[in-house]
This record gives sequence, C-alpha cells and structure tokens, in this order.
Amino acid sequence: MSIRTSSIRAFLRSAVEAVVPVARAHCDTAQGPAVTDGRRALETGDINYAYKWLQADPAAEAELAEVFTRSLAVRTLGEDARWVADRLFLETLVRLHRMGEGVGFTGIQPTGTRIPAVVVAADRALETGDDTEVRALVPAERSAELHRRFSVALAKRDFDIDDVDAARDFVAAYVSFFKYAEGEEHEHAHGHEHGGHGDGGSEHDRHEHSGPEHEHHVPAGHAH
Repeated sequence: MSIRTSSIRAFLRSAVEAVVPVARAHCDTAQGPAVTDGRRALETGDINYAYKWLQADPAAEAELAEVFTRSLAVRTLGEDARWVADRLFLETLVRLHRMGEGVGFTGIQPTGTRIPAVVVAADRALETGDDTEVRALVPAERSAELHRRFSVALAKRDFDIDDVDAARDFVAAYVSFFKYAEGEEHEHAHGHEHGGHGDGGSEHDRHEHSGPEHEHHVPAGHAH
C-alpha cells in the first residue's frame, strides 16, 4: 500500500468518524451503562445506582450527592427544568467516573454513536451468561484471559444495590472484561491499575455495530 493510499484511507476514516462517532468509551454514551444507571437513580431517588460508577472518593461522592439532591428538586418544576436537571446530573456522573479513571470528560456521546461489535457481544455475554460470541471476535491467544475476566464479572453481577462496595466490585470486573475485549493489554481495576476509557483503538474497531443504537444491559443490582 502506497503512502498516498494509506493517507487517503486514514483521512476518509477520520471524516466518517467525525460525522458518526465510534464509541471506544462506551461508558460515556447516552445509552451506555453509567448514563442508564444515572437515569435509574433519578427515577427511583436512589443515588446508589450512580454511586457504583464512582471510586470510593468522599469528595466525588459529595459533589454527586449535591447535584443529585438539587436535580431531584428542580426536575419537578417543568419539562424544561427536568431536562436541564437530568442533563447536569448525568454529565456530572460521567465526568466524575472518567476523572476517577484518569481520563478527561468530553461530554456524553449522542444517541446513535456507533458501538464496536465486540462491545455489543461482551454486553450480550453478561446478559445471557454465555461468552462464546465475544470470544470468537478476539484473537485466540486472548480468549482464555477474556473468559477469566468474564467469569469474574459474571460471579459479581448479582449484588445488592445497597451494598455500594459490592456494586463497585462488579463495575471494576465489568470494565476489566470490556476493556480487554476491546483490545487493551493491561488490567483495568477501576481506580487502581488502569488507563481509563481512552482512545486506545484496537484491531476490533473495524467490527462496528451499525444498526440501531445499542443500549447496555448492565445489572443494576437488586434492592431490598
């Protein structure tokens, strides 16, 4: 492949992604797991659904709690007020989540953002308890480690939402499984050994979910 051809292809790929972004950081998409749990927190009045996406950081928890309390009050004042209050809370949640991972916040990615097929398959694996599909999308030498991470996440998914530590343990396992599926080599431990949801594209970025936007079905935890 000539340098000219390679440059043209790189330019075309960048142009396409500028129009229809590819979600390499699915936790910051409008239908991603953190935002979905944030909406659940607002609808139920239980902030624990959102807390599970934060590290055990009192300052971050206090900031989110203040925005949550004010958002619950403001969203009763009308449709426009509800939209603004919800948006502020969800953006605060995602920003604090990404900040805890050492990654900058670039906004909540819009509905319709393309999701790599390997991410969709990983999500479906946790939903069904079967990781056969996602393992078929990664190189053979990564399959065993991917299955190990899947098994850890699967074992932690049935948590009580009132047990925030258990919920965070699940999120750590969940993110570790997803990032390895996406091609990251290192262990992502949600606040310990990790590199965040950066733009670490992998060979699997070419497997993109181009159909209707995908909503993640992350276990929310069960309440008493």
